[in-house]
Amino acid sequence: MFRTSDVILIAAMLSAAAFTYKTKHDAQAVMNGIDRLETRIELEKDTIDVLKADWSLLTQPGRLEKLAKIYHSDLGLSLVKPEQIVAPEALAKIPHRSVTVEELIARGGDIPGAQDPIVTGGVRP
Repeated sequence: MFRTSDVILIAAMLSAAAFTYKTKHDAQAVMNGIDRLETRIELEKDTIDVLKADWSLLTQPGRLEKLAKIYHSDLGLSLVKPEQIVAPEALAKIPHRSVTVEELIARGGDIPGAQDPIVTGGVRP
């Protein structure tokens, strides 16, 4: 009734069908993963755009000027004077003043020389 060649061909056909089904299933799983990643990428891009818009609103010069006036006494802010601005080459001539953790702990968190223009970034009180 069935010859050996028929059985072998039927087995080969079933194996090919199973392989095709498995390959299609694996490819669909990979495509679903790619779709999820693309969705996450778009969400992150949208989040970055929102954060950029927030940043531009928060750093508007008019807003910052109002905040500086409101908190002037608390922050002790003052205008930058031309003599405070130096070229990068001049910064190399400023001696480095290192502060260790032990010194900070011993002084109760006070930075030594905090009134020094070098430590405070050139702002004089």
